[in-house]
Amino acid sequence: MEQSEELKQDSIACPICSDLLSDPVTIPCGHSHCMNCIKSHWDREDQEGIHSCPHCGQTFSGRPALKKNIPLSELVEKLQRDGLKPSRSDHGSVGPEDVACDVCTGMKLKAVQSCLVCLASYCEKHIQLHYESSAFEKHKLVDPRRGLQESICSLHDEVMKIFCRTDEQLICYLCLMDEHKGHETVSLAAERTEKQKELQVSRQQIQQRIQDQEKDLKLLQQEVEAINVSADKAVEDSEKIFTELIHSIQKTSSDVKQQIRSPAETK
Repeated sequence: MEQSEELKQDSIACPICSDLLSDPVTIPCGHSHCMNCIKSHWDREDQEGIHSCPHCGQTFSGRPALKKNIPLSELVEKLQRDGLKPSRSDHGSVGPEDVACDVCTGMKLKAVQSCLVCLASYCEKHIQLHYESSAFEKHKLVDPRRGLQESICSLHDEVMKIFCRTDEQLICYLCLMDEHKGHETVSLAAERTEKQKELQVSRQQIQQRIQDQEKDLKLLQQEVEAINVSADKAVEDSEKIFTELIHSIQKTSSDVKQQIRSPAETK
């Protein structure tokens, strides 16, 4: 049952947006898309004068007319009522942070590996040749990355796998025998490891400084609190002294007045 539902969901997903088809239309090659998605796709292709299917890459002479696929639209509505929705991730669509496959035509799928020899990135389907053919067994596969062309030496057209510490730049093995001869050099992997260690040390130092500052701040807060307590105590003691002094002055004044009045009252 789950496989049947998964198949239904896949058949009603738009190859462009990977969401449930909205106002589905079927183009001459047989693939279906959301009406707005295929319109937007062909709007971008208008300048080149070539219109293609984002799914299979087939091109058409002129911009095909679009007509709503009523049976498919009814199927979508039924599946919606049944609570079925296609999963965006199942289609391998390229997200903002993903690297696109360089081989896919039409709708680009998400790359799963990049090859430093081919200088290209491949989706799960197109990377299989690297696994299956002995011609690619010496190729270096890495996690998908952008800017592969930046890994090529502009002078010798070779992959730059060496880091020159003297000039602080990436170089290829031919550079090592020419303008960088005699320089302090290491492999790119070794330099990366060294930089990671330095970064870790810097991170620990920064963390220690933060902890020291937090400790100093806590001590400062305690000192301020102690000063406030001391100030409150001083104010309280001062008010008590002044109150007692006022009472003493009032008593002394009353006693003096009484002494002045006593002789007069005895006559």
